[in-house]
Amino acid sequence: MLTFTGAAGGDAGNVLLLHAFPVSSQMWEPQLAPLAESGYRVIAPYVYGFDSSPSRPDWSMDDYARDLARLVEALGWSSATIVGLSMGGYQAMAFYRLYPELIDSLVLCDTRANADSPEAQATRQEFRKAVMEKGAEEAAARMVPNFFARETYESNPSLVEKTRASIARQTPAEISEAMRAIAERKDSTELLTEITCPTLVINGMEDTVTTPETAAGIHALIPGSKLELIPDAGHLSNLEQPAMFNGILLEHLRGL
Repeated sequence: MLTFTGAAGGDAGNVLLLHAFPVSSQMWEPQLAPLAESGYRVIAPYVYGFDSSPSRPDWSMDDYARDLARLVEALGWSSATIVGLSMGGYQAMAFYRLYPELIDSLVLCDTRANADSPEAQATRQEFRKAVMEKGAEEAAARMVPNFFARETYESNPSLVEKTRASIARQTPAEISEAMRAIAERKDSTELLTEITCPTLVINGMEDTVTTPETAAGIHALIPGSKLELIPDAGHLSNLEQPAMFNGILLEHLRGL
């Protein structure tokens, strides 16, 4: 069973929050209380091995989706809204591919649907090797400079440092395993055209990892989806502009 953090909420609905790489589900702290206070039962599962959760060697996005389904069943939920940011978006799409009947709606944040090119896979393999040789701080040094809008590095250094620390406390082996799973993920581009549940696409306007153009491409392929771009936000839009992110998410949930 996956390890998770969460908040009880009421009976307005169920929400699963799937976190980005290589931070942990603690990235969803700004969303847990507001969602619960609005009546939603909300759970933020950890990826295998992150923040001392149980490891699983050679896991895939489909493996994670299957364990999410087991978690939903164990919680006694009949269905849930799946919110995935970056790597969490890959997991959300894998979950939809396998268990569309368990999904009330999808929220795809700062993510992409296409699989890696050979060049991107080679870059990821180099990343894995460097992290195993130099430690988790190497992952933080490579990832954090790409996570936020330019002004945030000066205006909110505590957020930048908290994010860096979240990465640095993970083990190199678990970071490497997650990166391998990302590199080996399935292409979900064609899946987008088959999505029939209500879908919201959220992206930071200053995201250079998955750009607003990437988000617009996802939105264009999902029938009836809605696109929201958050100003003054980069890749971790929920952390950088939590009030705006929460408002957009709650509007979506209340409209279901």
